[in-house]
Amino acid sequence: MRPIIEFCASNMHHGTDKLMQELEANPEYDVLEYGCLGNCGECYLFPFALVNGEIVAAETAEGLGQAVRAKIKEIEDMLDLLSDSD
Repeated sequence: MRPIIEFCASNMHHGTDKLMQELEANPEYDVLEYGCLGNCGECYLFPFALVNGEIVAAETAEGLGQAVRAKIKEIEDMLDLLSDSD
C-alpha cells in the first residue's frame, strides 16, 4: 500500500512546496495538494502534512521532510509486522 501524503496550499509559505515536489518525484508515494485541509491552526503556525490521514508537523520544512519519512517508515514497519503474522 502506497502512503498518501497530503499538503495544504495555504501552508506553502513555510517552504513545504519544495518538500511536496521532492516527494512527488518518488513513484512509491501518492502526493496530493489541496486548497485547504481544515487544519488552520497548524497551517498558520508550522509546516505540516497529512500522512495516511495523520498530522505530521515540524518546526521547519526540512524537519517536516524527516518527520514524513519517519512516519512512512513506521507505517511500513507496521504493515511488515502484520504480513509476517499471516
